[in-house]
Amino acid sequence: MEETTEYHAYLALDELLSIQRTRTGEPDELLFLVTHQVHELWFKLILHELARFQDHLADGADGAALRTLQRTAALVRTVVANADVMATLTPRQFNGFRHALGGGSGAQSTQFRRIEAVLGRRDPQMFEYYRVGAGERAELEQLLRRPTVFDSLAHFLADRGYPMPDSLLDRDVSKPAAPSEDVQQALRKAYLEDGVIAQICDALIEVDQCFQQWRYQHVQFVAAIIGDKAGTGGSSGIPYLRSTLFHQLFPDLWAMRSEL
Repeated sequence: MEETTEYHAYLALDELLSIQRTRTGEPDELLFLVTHQVHELWFKLILHELARFQDHLADGADGAALRTLQRTAALVRTVVANADVMATLTPRQFNGFRHALGGGSGAQSTQFRRIEAVLGRRDPQMFEYYRVGAGERAELEQLLRRPTVFDSLAHFLADRGYPMPDSLLDRDVSKPAAPSEDVQQALRKAYLEDGVIAQICDALIEVDQCFQQWRYQHVQFVAAIIGDKAGTGGSSGIPYLRSTLFHQLFPDLWAMRSEL
């Protein structure tokens, strides 16, 4: 066998470049396939960095936590930027291979659901595409019983002496956290007194903004490609996607900014 370069071997390019298996002869299917595979790679890295961010907070390493979160925001911005490539796909081009997707839908991305869970989403609709007993569903159910990014921030601030209420620190993390004026006051105090904490809060807001932008761009893309038709995988398409717009991941952080 012919030897490959170290670069080729380290990146496992033979394997990586062999998994783009299109199902039709339509030339534009490769764009759709590669873009979504790249998304999944970015999702993997986002999950990795969010886990590191929570670990740094647990260790009290605020500087490392900030740098990791800033990297996470950059990763989400990169995913948003990929929408420009997808936007070059026309309705006719997409319809040329859409049938090959079968019941497949981006809503079935378990990694994206994991990101949502880590960032705080607690919604039974997350399980819509996963049958009871399936491995992916069990993985999500387990993740929904773990503290969210905001829970980690709350415990970090409490350890720093900021008055985070017990109702947040001792809450059932499998349920959504309700916005609280007490939490917002503690956040405001920390934000004004500690520059690194302020930057962490700003970076979390940026992550939130990026996800909102991503949802909006996705709605615009789907509307341009399929109009009001049902989405792939049996989803309702545009009506469902529009219902997700402007959802805030960190409502207490947003509310706190009104008091600065």
